[in-house]
Amino acid sequence: PMLPPSCRDQKCTSPPCCPLVEPRNKVTVVLGAQWGDEGKGKVVDLLAMDADIVCRCQGGNNAGHTVVVDSVEYDFHLLPSGVLNKKALSFIGNGVVIHLPGLFDEAEKNLQKGKGTRRVIDCARPAVFNFHQAVDGIQEQQRQQQGGKNLGTTKKGIGPAYSSKAARNGLRICDLVSDFPVFEEKFRVLAEHFLTMYPTLNLDVEGELAQLKSYVVRLRPLVTDGVYFMHQALTGPSKKILVEGANAALLDIDFGTYPFVTSSNCTVGGVCTGLGVPPCHVGRVYGVVKAYTTRVGVGAFPTEQDNVTGELLQSRGREVGVTTGRKRRCGWLDLILVRYAHMVNGFSAIALTKLDILDTLEEIKVGIMYKVDGEVLPSFPANMDVLTRVKVDYKTLPGWCCSTEGVRSMEDLPPQARDYVHFIEDFLQVPGRARGSRSCFIFLRFFFISCFFSFFFFS
Repeated sequence: PMLPPSCRDQKCTSPPCCPLVEPRNKVTVVLGAQWGDEGKGKVVDLLAMDADIVCRCQGGNNAGHTVVVDSVEYDFHLLPSGVLNKKALSFIGNGVVIHLPGLFDEAEKNLQKGKGTRRVIDCARPAVFNFHQAVDGIQEQQRQQQGGKNLGTTKKGIGPAYSSKAARNGLRICDLVSDFPVFEEKFRVLAEHFLTMYPTLNLDVEGELAQLKSYVVRLRPLVTDGVYFMHQALTGPSKKILVEGANAALLDIDFGTYPFVTSSNCTVGGVCTGLGVPPCHVGRVYGVVKAYTTRVGVGAFPTEQDNVTGELLQSRGREVGVTTGRKRRCGWLDLILVRYAHMVNGFSAIALTKLDILDTLEEIKVGIMYKVDGEVLPSFPANMDVLTRVKVDYKTLPGWCCSTEGVRSMEDLPPQARDYVHFIEDFLQVPGRARGSRSCFIFLRFFFISCFFSFFFFS
């Protein structure tokens, strides 16, 4: 078709939906590039200082971020951690499954610590009910009994809730706040469905309905049409919009180490489907990478160090899950894994965290190649039976054996630490030029230990 005259004359006045016009507002996205626990919450807290809207687009209260402000520790599971900025509006999109008791409990705890939040909830969000959580536990127990093949879930009901969504018998927030008698009827049908599948399920239908009804008045002012809300934010006056990813790339239901994954899309595509954001409005995508690798629960972990080194990383990094309290498995940085995450997400920049945990090591290894039966694998394997068989080739780099606590610039790092950062940069082929004050070294206080950890932004 012919271009409109204004476009031909390069004086386009078409609306923002015109493909020839650069979108007015774009979202900045922060995603985990490993198996989670990379420090996303702290990166989000940093970037949220001047944000107008902070969003969650997927997952549920199986996520866990901890941020410390003025020596006060805040735990987040459903709310975006960026809401510590009192000026920011917190938006929880349709891709998130919400357990209402958990949401209100989390908001109340943070309010008691002095941080209230302004929240908006998409009416299309699926609800997690108590019986979803009970079913999650039963399913995990059944897997354990079937040869010990449990997935290591958080038992927060996330998988069963997404299953209800996919089976099209789930209930959404709009159902709850619209017509409670109709909602009650559907709720009873859904509860009976799960009871038929799991006869040992202990349900308190009346008690849960009473609890949910008590939330309606508090919930109704928070609920909005998410698509319209995001469209107005993206096409209206200039706004800084930040999206906080939960979980991480290798836990993505499609691209992760299936079946040891979560039940949502933790990669950049989840931003579009979980918020109703057109792809043209996705701006910079930051991948958060820990300077070593950790994983919670079961599943293949090629660079895991089940030895003194792993124990040292666990101890120095205080690697304990925020949501589950489980100790994290620890190992060397796996750049094959991170490169794969970069292929899927197209990171604009990499934020490298917790470099200081490596301060005491005389030598540091980095995984750079996978082999199976002596043959090099050209890519990250989708088959987990193959991943459990891989042998990792490592690059050994010298440690710096000194503290990096007081370092405030790249130039002040020990030469060996700079070499470590540059090696990662070169392997991932992410150029290291600093663009703006936040693209170089940024230090924040780590909440569990007395030393500092660093964010290196390669842009």
